[in-house]
Amino acid sequence: MPITESDDLSPTLALAFELLRRPSVTPDDEGCQALLIERLERLGFHVEQLPFGDVKNFWAVRGHHGPVLAFAGHTDVVPSGPHTNWEFPPFTPCIDDQGMLCGRGAADMKGSLAAMVTAVERFLSDYPDHDGRIAFLITSDEEGPAVDGTRAVVEHLRERHERLDYCIVGEPSSTDVLGDVIKNGRRGSLGGILHLKGVQGHVAYPHLARNPIHQALPALDALVNEHWDEGNDFFPATSFQVSNIRAGTGATNVIPGEVEVVFNFRFSTEVTHLQLRERTQAILDGFGLEYHIDWTLNGEPFLTAEGALVEASLAGVEEVLGRRPQLSTSGGTSDGRFIATLGAQVVELGPLNATIHKVNERVLASDLDELSQVYEAVLRHLFVSPAGSRS
Repeated sequence: MPITESDDLSPTLALAFELLRRPSVTPDDEGCQALLIERLERLGFHVEQLPFGDVKNFWAVRGHHGPVLAFAGHTDVVPSGPHTNWEFPPFTPCIDDQGMLCGRGAADMKGSLAAMVTAVERFLSDYPDHDGRIAFLITSDEEGPAVDGTRAVVEHLRERHERLDYCIVGEPSSTDVLGDVIKNGRRGSLGGILHLKGVQGHVAYPHLARNPIHQALPALDALVNEHWDEGNDFFPATSFQVSNIRAGTGATNVIPGEVEVVFNFRFSTEVTHLQLRERTQAILDGFGLEYHIDWTLNGEPFLTAEGALVEASLAGVEEVLGRRPQLSTSGGTSDGRFIATLGAQVVELGPLNATIHKVNERVLASDLDELSQVYEAVLRHLFVSPAGSRS
């Protein structure tokens, strides 16, 4: 029978249950942050709540000197869709007969939040006078527009010259088994909406019209086949993808007067977003088009190629799980793109990503206990000297 109560569970799983019960669909928090804040304040953290717009955020710090390690994450989740499509209700967490913790947010990323908090609790119990400072940067706007969440908090911290040396983002980074992949960077994301003008007319009289769809096709083919860069040792080559094309009046006998093309670049550190914009416009100008583009820079690429955090993260996984992770920059964007602008070393280290955003989201329950141990090991590698002893 599935386990639906948290009474006999480990501290990490019990906290995960409490978080998963709250239907915190973006940007709603539904009390998740209050639960985390209560736990952190008991540990001596100074907590600063930073709401922006409809989004709840907080920044919590413990300690007064030395480098700062922040655990970053989000309490919001994507919508579940119809509950009838789920094997178990999405906001009634349970552990099924296969040992899987089921519920919306189990992998992305309430499980990681629970693992972070319990890791810090154990670490502070053993090393109350550790070197450095520990922080939490938590938002309820990662799955949404990502404007009033981590981005806004980072700007707030930047304005007051807050120090941030290391950051572990708890996004689900693992692919096949826990800890097989650590994300040490992400590609940049540049979006655009191309508005291409034509002349509307009757399909029977094309000489009296100018079909913008026909004009768009060779230009888009040129953009798709453009060689933007070679990539490098950490990033694949930059890619251009069309995600939507909209045109037409709804009638089958009308040549449309405008076509709208939605596209996105995922780009490496070999090219800047300004260079991509300039090259795109040069290609379009070569076709003599009447157009304009609405650009949106979703995030710059970032990379933590080496340093104390990467070394501590690799060592922590190897110590707890007995495997050496692969460093990767694959996948979409994360809030790490904002945090990296503070000059921090950033990695993403979390559970398996196989079911994120899907119906029947789930993660192996035992993985969360092991993930908590990994986070604790990273803290030791960063903040406890080899000669240190348990207090």
